[in-house]
Amino acid sequence: MPRPHPKEFRDDVVAIARRGDAPVSQIAKDFGISDSCLRNWMHAAEVEEGNRPGVTASESAELREVKKRVRVLEQENEILRRAAAYFAQAHLPGK
Repeated sequence: MPRPHPKEFRDDVVAIARRGDAPVSQIAKDFGISDSCLRNWMHAAEVEEGNRPGVTASESAELREVKKRVRVLEQENEILRRAAAYFAQAHLPGK
């Protein structure tokens, strides 16, 4: 997988594409990226600016963190449930 382009590069290419001086395909070719890559960058920029509905990068990062925390809490809960079952078995009559 190729290294991602720096944010400054993406921002500059999107700004040039938004000016509309040349077709998006030509701008992408000039900068050595694919048309779809540039269109994705333009879409992401519009979402980040609030001009288009969607999930921003910060919201996406927050959601990842929340999901990770939920996964950890579920694991901790499972450990506690198993420990409680183990200790409950120890106190059963006849053992």
